[in-house]
Amino acid sequence: MPLADGIEDLADAAARGDRAALDALLVAVRPEVLRLCARLLPHREDAEEACQDTLLALARGITRFERRSSFHTWLYRLTANRARSTYRVLRRRWLVEAGGVPLPDRPDPRRTSVVAGTRLDLLDALDAVRPELAEVIALRDVLELSYPEIADLLDVPEGTVKSRVHLARRQVRQRLADD
Repeated sequence: MPLADGIEDLADAAARGDRAALDALLVAVRPEVLRLCARLLPHREDAEEACQDTLLALARGITRFERRSSFHTWLYRLTANRARSTYRVLRRRWLVEAGGVPLPDRPDPRRTSVVAGTRLDLLDALDAVRPELAEVIALRDVLELSYPEIADLLDVPEGTVKSRVHLARRQVRQRLADD
């Protein structure tokens, strides 16, 4: 994984309340968090907003890090959830600022890259499935965590993870095909 070994030690110290360790941890993980957010969100500014939101959530929630999984796995879950949440906030903001004019069904290929359009479609599809399904498919297919890592992180059997991923993929494929 891209995060250095010393990150786990910083996370442990930060979880125990060490402010200097928390500051060092936030600086150390920021590039990885931004990279992960950029895998979900098509526009750099949106990814940066999700990154800041993730880092704030990390700072506020690090004392709840219980080591049921590695820190990087916990961070990936937090990042995926915050990036999806940021997308929903940005989408609602757009709808309000656009005066109720809905977003186009498909991104305009003349103004949006193919990759960006695909990610927007994926985020919309993830919002259409149950949260536990959206979470597992984001962790597996977007952030590329292994089945055992996801099972440890979510504290469910590996078979449950596989079943949820299968169901989520089927529902997301259906949603993407309907659009």
